[in-house]
Amino acid sequence: MAATSHQRLLAVGTKIIAVGRNYAAHAKELGNAVPKEPVLFMKPTSSYLQNGGVIEVPNSLESLDHEVELAVVIGQKARDVVERSSMDYVSGYALALDMTAREIQATAKAAGLPWTIAKGQDTFTPISPVLPKSLVPDPDDLELWLKVDGEDRQRGSTKDMIFKIPFLVSHISSIMTLFEGDVILTGTPQGVGPARVGQRITAGITGLVDVQFDVGRC
Repeated sequence: MAATSHQRLLAVGTKIIAVGRNYAAHAKELGNAVPKEPVLFMKPTSSYLQNGGVIEVPNSLESLDHEVELAVVIGQKARDVVERSSMDYVSGYALALDMTAREIQATAKAAGLPWTIAKGQDTFTPISPVLPKSLVPDPDDLELWLKVDGEDRQRGSTKDMIFKIPFLVSHISSIMTLFEGDVILTGTPQGVGPARVGQRITAGITGLVDVQFDVGRC
């Protein structure tokens, strides 16, 4: 589905806050415990890649792992917001990929180090145009999907998220102020795996938006 007049390119905010292990099946497929509170990490806005761009694999690696996610776009400054009103601070949604250098991440995890290098490099956050909130009546019941060279890899529903969007907005805003254009990546369903140089990733939110990215070298 191509971008429509209702969609707009992302207005880059100050930060990307990603939620790890927010689907139980994904946590289990990587051998991680299901979390009792959100696992958060940061990605720089310099990692954004607009639809149709090339995901760059560093020369030291053969592939990157794909993680398809629902992105929540913040519409106004939010600090210490209560859960019951937190959706008032959401302006829209997008389909995003959290590209991960899994080998680098595994080494960092083993050493107790941050995931920044594995998650934050240029082009590591491919993202769709933004869908206004009015076009997404129930963000808790969306099908996310991803294919590599036409092969189904990931297909899951946001209804399976452990921590729902209102809670995430409230929780994160109690830790750091959210600003207009900031993005929360809400986690990925099971099925993550490698995408190699020369392959093509297609992904989408069923019935709302889809994207396409080639995988190449820096």
